[in-house]
Amino acid sequence: MLQAMDTGATHVPPFSPEEAQRIVGQLQQPAVFLNMTHGWPVLGWTAENLRERLEDRTIRFRLGRKEETNVPQFETQCAYVEASMGQFLSWLKDEAREDVGSFYDYPRSQFWAYADYKYIARMFAHQPDMFEDVKWDAFGFEGRNGKESTLWMGTEGANTPCHLDSYGCNLVLQVQGRKRWHMFPPEDTSKLYPSRIPYEESSVFSRVNILRPDLGRFPAFQHAGAHVVTLLPGQVLFVPRHWWHYVESLDAVTISVNSWIELDDDHVARVGEAVTRTVVCAVKSAQGDGECWLNPTEEGVTSHNDNMRYINLALRACAQQEKTKPTLRSNNPTKRDSDGRIRSDVRFGPCLLPVPRLPPPLQDGGDDDMGPDTIEESPVGTDDLLECLLHPDVVAMVTRLLLDKQRRTPITPR
Repeated sequence: MLQAMDTGATHVPPFSPEEAQRIVGQLQQPAVFLNMTHGWPVLGWTAENLRERLEDRTIRFRLGRKEETNVPQFETQCAYVEASMGQFLSWLKDEAREDVGSFYDYPRSQFWAYADYKYIARMFAHQPDMFEDVKWDAFGFEGRNGKESTLWMGTEGANTPCHLDSYGCNLVLQVQGRKRWHMFPPEDTSKLYPSRIPYEESSVFSRVNILRPDLGRFPAFQHAGAHVVTLLPGQVLFVPRHWWHYVESLDAVTISVNSWIELDDDHVARVGEAVTRTVVCAVKSAQGDGECWLNPTEEGVTSHNDNMRYINLALRACAQQEKTKPTLRSNNPTKRDSDGRIRSDVRFGPCLLPVPRLPPPLQDGGDDDMGPDTIEESPVGTDDLLECLLHPDVVAMVTRLLLDKQRRTPITPR
């Protein structure tokens, strides 16, 4: 496991914006940029600083239980509270006599808290000058700042379930505290048992608790090897397209800021996401069990007519995109040497560190075929059906068929 260490602060970034953007466009694996963020005002966004800036404005926090289990703790299983930064910090310090607001019912010894997916453009709409504190133009993305970024603030143990993002690649700046990232390449998808339940647009979740895997249910995971890094303040992590990642906070308070960078393959992915939404909504709505399958980030179930409209809009946008020049080429397909190691044209050095791959948890142990005596028969449920119908490989095939059909015969909405 890599814990990236800075080689010393410098006032001159090791890479020019043009060089950094070229590296991002060519990287085939996760990597950590060092000494690129000196002087960025966002590095002053500590929890105490944010309390002063936000004053009494409330934030939505997700609360999860501090418990060891071999089942992922998805966002649908968490509690949610609205609280101010002052109340959050009082709860964090366990100051019983202070006002902790809605945190009162959640003992800090039993719960962690996470203010995740906070769009800075909304969070600081009253202070738009703060957008300039984030300077992604140092990586060659001119004009990109906090307005196109997201803030994440959590306590020790707060985590994001293992998932992959359907769109773009990811640049993540660590601001306060340490976060540990566990990442898996796209070719490990089958070993991570993908699922679209809970449903969130653009997120494919793993059914495996990667820290405490149930190898009886998910035997193939024993052959997956994570790329692991502990990210320190001031460092920037690059996460390539379609890499799985599980993220956990290691310190009392952690704060990070990220920005998803658009890629030329995103227009195809949007067709697949539109297909996924249509299938999920149709099947789960027919089941009649409410909206418990929706991730809390989703606003509600869309109608079949709207979903079909989204498919056609995505197909048209895809056709238009193919006529234009892409802004940043995709990081796929992954290149590998004859021994299986990821190959890249990028030269690593003291200011650009590759995130190493750890050995699989049971490299030589276990057998994917558990045998007839260990298999428990159970009826196939709706979610089992959706896991097959919406497997990333199946969605990719359906997307290709739809695009081929459109090229032969333009599709009209129905």
